[in-house]
Amino acid sequence: MHYRAKAPLRISFCGGGTDVPPYPERYGGLVLVATIDSYAHASLTPRDDNVLTIQSLDYDIVARYHVDDDLFFDGELDLVKAVIRYMGGRRGLDLFLRSDAPPGSGLGSSSAMIVALIGVLKEFLRMPLSIYEVAEQAVEIERRDLKIKGGLQDQYACAFGGFNLIEFYADKVVVNPLRVSDEIMNELECRLLLCYTGQTHLSGNILARQIENYEREEAAVMASLHRLKALTTEMKNALLRGKLDEIGALLHETWLNKRQLASGISTPAIEELYEIGRGAGALGGKILGAGGGGYLLFYCPYEQRHRVAEALEAAGGRIVDFSFHTKGLQTWQF
Repeated sequence: MHYRAKAPLRISFCGGGTDVPPYPERYGGLVLVATIDSYAHASLTPRDDNVLTIQSLDYDIVARYHVDDDLFFDGELDLVKAVIRYMGGRRGLDLFLRSDAPPGSGLGSSSAMIVALIGVLKEFLRMPLSIYEVAEQAVEIERRDLKIKGGLQDQYACAFGGFNLIEFYADKVVVNPLRVSDEIMNELECRLLLCYTGQTHLSGNILARQIENYEREEAAVMASLHRLKALTTEMKNALLRGKLDEIGALLHETWLNKRQLASGISTPAIEELYEIGRGAGALGGKILGAGGGGYLLFYCPYEQRHRVAEALEAAGGRIVDFSFHTKGLQTWQF
């Protein structure tokens, strides 16, 4: 018997940063996010011996352990080790892992992989976990066990799937599914562009600087965070009403505020690509994830989208096709 799981990657439209502690505990965070048709995949096959093998296609690593080995964190496959330690999956297993986007892309691939790993072990161990519990465990593993700096949106977005407005508080997270019509979803896909900058990022370094700025409560940073939270509500309203061009303008304002949160979010290369996209007709856009690299998201008028794509590719960007995906974590046996 083989056990499989996949968790979708995500696009964060607005509110990223307000989900990064300590902001949500103090003020409450708010994020607008949607999942797309790219995934983190996990496959598990039981073995008849006490050997645990882990093959990661993304890192080009094959590692072998005995079930009694101390799976200490040494920088190699730590995400996988942490999930196995947390879930109690110490037995003879073959694990095969791959993602449709590289780590550090800004699409939440690391968190999606943790969600997929929890899902495949949940399926194998027959653990009756709710989607909220899967997301909560992913946060516990990534942020507290591994002590990786970051926000809370990715784990919930990848576990639940679809368009969601997610609220973050000191003592709870509330996922509000949004009823986005097929017409609006299709039209939005025709107007959005996903452009790979050619560089991945180290989100932990950028987020550490961001958290330091929160702790000092620097006036410009706090003003930008409060504005990002307000923009999230405005963008949600524009989305549900089908006022799509408003989303373009709101994305531009989102980017202007996001890059104020910490040094390294934007780079000269990112700024150049962004200005090229805007100059070719995009109404707005933003870097996805913590910044410093990964993917830029642009909103374009329908008739201008191809011109923006041509200009970005001529400047060295790579356009990546995508569609929205409404399902979250999926697990099955074969």
